[in-house]
Amino acid sequence: MAKIIFLSIYIVIINFCIVLSDEQCLLSDNNDLIDDCNCRISDLIELNNQRLYPLLHKIVNKNYFRFFPVNLRKKCLFWSDNSHCSRRTCAIKQCPIEDLPELLRDKILHPPESCLVNPNNSSLGLINKNISEEHQQTIQNWIQYDVQSENFCDVDDETSTDLEYIDLSINLERFTGYTGPSTQRVWSAIYNENCFFLPDSKIYYDLKQKRLNAHKMCVEGRTFYRLISGLHTSITVHLCAQYFFSIVGGGYTGSDGRWGPNFDEFKRRFDPETTGGEGPKWLKNIFFIYLIELRAIYKARRFFKGQTFFTGNKTDDLHMKELFTKQFIKEIKPYANYFNEHNLFQNGNRLLKAEFKEHFRNISHIMDCVGCDKCKLWGKLQIQALGTALKILFTEQTIQLQRSEIVALINGFNRLSTSIYHLEHTFKTCIKKDT
Repeated sequence: MAKIIFLSIYIVIINFCIVLSDEQCLLSDNNDLIDDCNCRISDLIELNNQRLYPLLHKIVNKNYFRFFPVNLRKKCLFWSDNSHCSRRTCAIKQCPIEDLPELLRDKILHPPESCLVNPNNSSLGLINKNISEEHQQTIQNWIQYDVQSENFCDVDDETSTDLEYIDLSINLERFTGYTGPSTQRVWSAIYNENCFFLPDSKIYYDLKQKRLNAHKMCVEGRTFYRLISGLHTSITVHLCAQYFFSIVGGGYTGSDGRWGPNFDEFKRRFDPETTGGEGPKWLKNIFFIYLIELRAIYKARRFFKGQTFFTGNKTDDLHMKELFTKQFIKEIKPYANYFNEHNLFQNGNRLLKAEFKEHFRNISHIMDCVGCDKCKLWGKLQIQALGTALKILFTEQTIQLQRSEIVALINGFNRLSTSIYHLEHTFKTCIKKDT
């Protein structure tokens, strides 16, 4: 009897997947290969969820990778209205000078306001800027120790007095309530940087046309689009997985509700019926950008082996190097050659390469137009991670990276790793049944 029940369930599942098209069933055997990479999604899921995800969790919680230098005060270069989030959740908590360590007081250009948050403001999107005095002093030593180098994308000037070190471990990427026209304008501007022409046309296609015709584009244009799509999709997965459900009428204070996955929001964002069949393609692009950043990290392995991962704590630094150069690099090695950057910009097409680079630099500038500071923090970090990966893959000189690029690259890759983990462990039912 048990065998008959099991067989019946199995037949129902098989028939269900047959009803869905290959584009709808993301993890079906016929749709398991990642385009332009010849790598199986199922293999990457196994690698990531069983080995890399827990290892990355250890790495990014080390002091070297916890603190990210960022300038959140840069002006938007693309439109006069910087569209700061009107929601209370996007405010920044600032402290008076007397509350800062003496080491930092002389560096303040903009007089901070009171530490007290407006009682009408809620705290869901607040950035916690509290860093112990011990860590502040240590960071000053890091700045003097680090090597400066030429950047692929716009990297914040580490000598700027507007630069702040943010503790990523207490400023998690999750839902802040920042939605609407402002976010749409930012993402539209980002996608519009993919200005590569489609074959036999000199017309700039709108975003939907680009998405639907991405397979017709040259490999460089297709790669550019899929990288941005993968990043956008990954960020969306994070927000769906860490969504805040407020008590009715309670607002978004972060203390009057609960955090958890929002399955309805995930389905709205990626269900084929609500996305014109494109949702599964967007999810698949996460694996594409994952492979590219993985490839970049492995290509820079000799550079990383020469790093001390300096924090001033020799024991911690040695442990960090052991985790990264021996364990992590060893794990990614079998998957390091599925993406081949030499397939791009062939025959020395320097003009196309320069265009690709310039478009990406513009995207890094667009991130300064994000109106929510916590969203801006994580957006800038993940864009810089991708920019650092591209710099590694396409540089013609010896690889040199600033600390901020290293921190961004590994934290950005960890964000992609987290998205893949959520696809399997949080939203698997949604993917299997609805995509």
